[in-house]
This record gives sequence, structure tokens and C-alpha cells, in this order.
Amino acid sequence: MRRVKFFMAAVLIMASFFSQAQPAAGKVKGTVTDGSAKILESATITLCRVADSSVAKISVADKTGKFEFEGIPDGRYFVRISATGHQKGFSEVFDISASNSLVQLKNIDLVPLVKSMDGITVTSRKPLIEQKIDRTIVNVEAAVSNVGTSALEVLEKSPGISVDKDGNISLKGKQGVQVYIDGRPSYLSGNDLANYLRGLSSSQLEQIEIMTNPPAKYEAAGNSGIINIKTKKSRQFGYNGSLSSTWNQGHYARFNESLNFNYRKNKVNVFSTLGYNKRRNFQRLDIQRKFLEATTKEVKSHYDQASQMHDDGETFNGKIGIDYSPTKRTTLGAVVNGFFNPNTFGNGSNVMIADPYNVLLSRTVARSSNDKEWKNFSTNLNFRHVFDTTGKELTADADYLTYRSSNTQELINAYYDALGMPTVKADTLLGNLPQDIHIYSAKMDYVHPLKKGAKFEAGFKTSFVNTDNNAVYDSLNYGVLVRDVGRSNHFIYKENVNAAYVNYSRPLSKKMTAQFGLRLENTNAKGNQVTTGDVFSRHYTQLFPTAFLQYTATDKHTFGLNYGRRIERPDYADLNPFIMFLDKYTFEQGNPNLQPQFAHNVELSHTYKGFLTTTLNYTKTTDMINDILEQDPDKNETVIRKQNIANQRQYGLALNAGGQLTKWWSGNVYANLFNNKFSGVLNGDYTVISANTGQFNVSNQFKMNKTWSAELSGFYMTGGVDGVFRIKGFGMMNMGVSKQLFKGKGSLRLNIRDVLYSQKIKGTIRYSNIDAAFQQRRDSRQLGLGFTWRFSKGKMNGNGPKRKTGGASEEQNRVKTGGDN
Repeated sequence: MRRVKFFMAAVLIMASFFSQAQPAAGKVKGTVTDGSAKILESATITLCRVADSSVAKISVADKTGKFEFEGIPDGRYFVRISATGHQKGFSEVFDISASNSLVQLKNIDLVPLVKSMDGITVTSRKPLIEQKIDRTIVNVEAAVSNVGTSALEVLEKSPGISVDKDGNISLKGKQGVQVYIDGRPSYLSGNDLANYLRGLSSSQLEQIEIMTNPPAKYEAAGNSGIINIKTKKSRQFGYNGSLSSTWNQGHYARFNESLNFNYRKNKVNVFSTLGYNKRRNFQRLDIQRKFLEATTKEVKSHYDQASQMHDDGETFNGKIGIDYSPTKRTTLGAVVNGFFNPNTFGNGSNVMIADPYNVLLSRTVARSSNDKEWKNFSTNLNFRHVFDTTGKELTADADYLTYRSSNTQELINAYYDALGMPTVKADTLLGNLPQDIHIYSAKMDYVHPLKKGAKFEAGFKTSFVNTDNNAVYDSLNYGVLVRDVGRSNHFIYKENVNAAYVNYSRPLSKKMTAQFGLRLENTNAKGNQVTTGDVFSRHYTQLFPTAFLQYTATDKHTFGLNYGRRIERPDYADLNPFIMFLDKYTFEQGNPNLQPQFAHNVELSHTYKGFLTTTLNYTKTTDMINDILEQDPDKNETVIRKQNIANQRQYGLALNAGGQLTKWWSGNVYANLFNNKFSGVLNGDYTVISANTGQFNVSNQFKMNKTWSAELSGFYMTGGVDGVFRIKGFGMMNMGVSKQLFKGKGSLRLNIRDVLYSQKIKGTIRYSNIDAAFQQRRDSRQLGLGFTWRFSKGKMNGNGPKRKTGGASEEQNRVKTGGDN
């Protein structure tokens, strides 16, 4: 703790020192027209820093189309202009210095997007993919095939992201992604996160931000980076909103409804979202295992399992918030979120066990059911104050989140011989598996612009997490419940993370900019296995440096180099040593001895004309956390347990190209080629697993006329390795059409996902005495029909501070080009 106190004291001293420096005062003037010399009043004028495209100041053109910025610190800048019904406009890059303190820009002409004909207004659309300096942005509504889908399905088709058979998310072939909702960590992982994302409708989403190497302001958690899911909101005065309803038909039907509403008047802004989702899914999972003798590796038995799974669920979610601006420079806000997710899961398995020569010995028919309910409540209080027009600001957030779940499980097994005759009495196991999670966090961030385009940032955060899992199992013996003490377990886990960071950026020359950051995180954890009395505690403090360099060689060529160190802490459930039964012969068990894994990430990128971005990356991960299978050949049982098994090395090449190909055709192509290598001791044997993998995403958007548009998209992943699993290639093709109705206020969309029904996942696991294969198929081919109605009354707000979306680690004070416009 002494290191934490010293580091935070240094942050405050540096902030105090820099607050004494006053930036130089430069001035910029200009005029905006619509391309035909017509004056555009009330256009939004944004002054941006060339170093990172962040916003320095915002203004509005006057009645003559003129605008002016004063008090500008030394540095390199450009101006971005936006106006309703026009494409964005940009000025040339210019310098502010002691010798060049007054800049008169050339007239900036904006190109009209559409014209009003016969009362029909056609609105402009954002591109599907936007490539920024530090992130990739996916605009959800730009893809017709996203209608009626869930947030998890939107992620699945986003560039660089893959979702495995259990809903686990990987980024660029690396596990350990941190998922944020509106800039705040979700604090969910594994199946819990997957279930939440399945219940979040795509109609409630605005953007997906993908960051492979976030700056020091973000939490260091997340081995492969951060995915920030931004929900819809508005900056318009008056009221506005949208109402959406979608129907999807695959093997079963699904329904999604959502309502977004925003009202802004004077100093108050109220916003809300309501959503409902009803779904039914099926999944077929086939597993073949060979049980081997540990030393000789000879086959002792064959295990063949065929499972049919059904998942029926509903999700009710809502959000309501308010922003109050007592002055133009100060905003106070509060947000309340919640969801309720009742779900029923059923699994029917047929297990065939044979001798080494594949002669059938026995058959087990297993039926299991889980009735689950997830409840969430979260609230955020936020504060933002802008001290002056130079961009000096202070922000603060306080968050409270709670997740409560109930899970009642019933597992029934019936046993037969090779001829189908019962051998022993069927057994029944009943489980009650509740879980409570409480999370408290508070953070504060300070931003201070300096002379010559430099910027200093500092902040701190503290969080407390309490989890309580009390698993109770009972066996049903001739109608009498008998407590299964050996399988029941009560586990309490508490964790406190304290963090502080500093970040400094500045131009090194007219062509080169740099950003350096350092984050310190202090972790204190305690686990209490109440049932056995076992207690463990861990305390560790780590430093996480980040560095970014950007070199603009010419107007066509820009190079970037970045480095970051990251941490992946074990999931709360993975530390819990209780047993979760999947079926009679397969179960999962937590591991309280898990340690965090660490990763070093390096990326070198080149951007050509803003159209083509090429990235080379290298990642070294130590103490990697992964699933390990342990088999008992005498009982034909398999235990799945997380362990710090190995080191991982990855190097890769990624290419992203996109833009307007013709007046009616725009497209984006993403390709990622990488090599993963895992090496470590698995089940007592030193094992090396490696493979080359290719990941490809293609999206085509077609504008057929003023009201009709279409999409053809898809992705494909070649065979590769995912931890200890070797996965065969699989992919998906999607297509859809969209029609604008009622003068642009309504839209009707029709799409087909997985047209060829090719999203079938197959894989093998072979190491030490483990030899298994699996095949999975789910309800991925679906026809979707959706309608959205948009309503509004008011005008856009181009001034005033922007509302912060919440607490944990999102850089809300840096608005990237195209991010929120």
C-alpha cells in the first residue's frame, strides 16, 4: 500500500504543477458554405488535434457561416465541420505557434447528401466499419443483417472477433477480452456474459468499439483488449426516440421489441430504454472420447455421447437516466440500469460406452434441466466540469452493481446394458446453485492541455467486489432427499483493486506524435471456502506501461507503433472449487489456486490514404489460464478445470480496407493471419500446440435507389488452435434488404443469416492421455423481419458538455472523428 500512496501522491503533485502553466493563445478563423456558395448557419465546427483526432474545442457557425476559435495552445490542428443533410467537411492541417498565432482558413464547402423530392427525405448512413488510430468502430445499424439479432451475434460477425461454442469471446485469436457496456466494465464473464449478451437486442445498440491495445486510462484487465458496446442515446433538444419490433424464424421463432426515448430541454436531459426479448434455441453436441491408460497411452474404453439441448428464455431490460447542467461547464448525471432474465435449459444425452475394440458395453440415458433467473441492478452517479476553453476538465464516477441468480438443477440418469436392459436403479441428483455479486467502484480523471499541443492526464480508481456462492446438492433415494455433503459447497470471495495512472502526449515534431502512460494496480483478494474452512488471500501490485508513436510521413502514409502490458485475473466462478455437473460423466470444477496471467502486446501499423490499414502484432502471454481436461478411465469421467497451464506466443498480420467503391456500392474487407503457439506441462506431460489461422470478414453495402438498400456479408475462419482445442474451419454468409418508409421515419428490413447453414463447429483435443473430438450445430440459420419507427421534435445540440456514459474506464472526454456524431 505504501507504493500506492506514493504513486497517487505523485499524481496529485504533478497535476498541481501543471495547473500553473497557461497555454499560449492562438486564433483560427474560417467560413463554411454548401458547395454552391450558399451560407450554412448553425453548422457544428469542431477543432481537432492532429496527434490523436481528439476534440480541442467546439463551436457553431454564425448567420454568415463564419466561425472563430480563440485561446488555442501551440500545436497541430484541423477543423471538422458537420451540418444536417451534408457530408462532413475538413480543413487543411495547420500549426499554431508563437510565430503563427493567427490562421485564416480557406472556405470549406460541404457536399449535400440528399435533396427533398416529392416530400421524401433520405437520411445519410454511417459506414459499417470505421478505422481510427486507437480503435475499430462498428456501426450496428449500418448492417441490414443485424436486424433481430442479439449483441452476441453482432460481435460474432465483427472484424477480428470470434465466439466459440460456449459463447466465449476472442479478439484476434486471443482469449481474455474485457467487455464494457457504455464505457463501464460489465464484470461478467463466461456463460454469464454470453447469456447477458444474448438477451441484449441489436436494436438497442449504436456502436461496437474494438481496442486491442488501450491507453493507460483504461483498466489493465483484458489480455487481448477491450470491446466497448455503446447503446443508443441522443444529443437533440426536444424529444426523440425509436420503436423497434423484429421477428426471427429459424428452427424456432424469436422476438425482440425495444423503445428508446430522449427528452432534452434547457439544462435537463432525460433518457430511457426499454427492451424485451423472447427466444428459443437448440444445440446438438456430439462428443467422442478415448480413455487412455496414463503411462502406456493404450485405449481402455470408448465414449460416444450425443446431446440435444434446448434453451428457452426471456429478457426484460431497462435504463433511465438524467443529466443536469447547472452551468455551461458543469454536468451532473445519474443512470439506473436493470434486467431480469428467466431461462430454462434442458439437455438429453445418450451415452454409449464400448471396450477398446468398440464393442458396446453399456448405455446411459441422461436428462438434465436447469431453471435459472438472473437479476441485475446498477446505478451510476457522474460529474463533469470543464474549467476553461482550452479543454482542462475533471470527471468523476461512482457505481454500484448487483447481480443475483438462482439456478435449480435436476439430473436423472438411467443405466442399460448392451441389449437395452436396465442394469441398476436410476439415480436423481438435485442442485440449488444461487449466486450473489455486489460491486462498488469510484473513479476520478483529470485532463490538462499544455503548451505546443501537449496534454497531461491523471486519475485513480478503487473497486470492491463481493461474491457469494452456496451450492447445495441432494440425492433422491427412493423418494427421500439425502444431502450430498461431498458435492455441496459454500464459497465467499472478496476482491479490492486500487489503481492510479498518468498519461502524457505531445507532438515530437511536425510529423511525429507520442503518448506515454503508466498505470499502477494494487489487488487484494480473499477466498473463504465456508464448507471446509479453507481460506486463501492474495496481495500483489503491478505496473502497466503503455506507449504510442505516430509518424505521418506524407498525406498518404501514416505509421504507428504501440506497446502495452496487460493482466487477466481469474473469473470469480473459476476460483470457486464447487462442482457443476454437465452430465453423469462430465463436470466442471473451480480452482482456488489460479493466478493471474500477464501479456505483452506490440503492434506496428501503416495506413495508406485512410483506406488501407496494415498491422503487424506480437503477443507474449505467461501463466495462461485455460480449460484442462482430466480423465478417470476406470469411471469414464471427465473433469474440466481451469489451470495456469502454459505460455502463449502469437504473431500476426491484419489488413483492413474499406470505403466507397462506387456511388451505389461501399464495402469493407478485414483479414487477420496469425500463428498461435502454446507450450507447457499438461497432465504431467510437456506439450506444444501450434497452428496458423486465417480470419476473414467481408461486408458489402448496396444503395439501389433513394429508399432501397441491400447487404451481402460474411466471415470465415480457417482451422486453428484455441487453447488446447484444435478447431476446424467454419463460416457464415448473410444477406438482407432494407426499405425506407414514411419519409424516412420508418424502415423495414428483411435478412437471412447463415444462408448456407455453414456455422458448424468441429474440433479435437489431443495431448497427454486426452484424445477427444466434438461436433456442434445450433440454430444459426434464421430469417428475420424488422420494423423501426423514429420520431422526434426539436433540433440538434451542437454545444455544451457531452454526457458521460459512466464509471469505469472509457475515455469519454476524447471524441474521435465519427464516433458520436
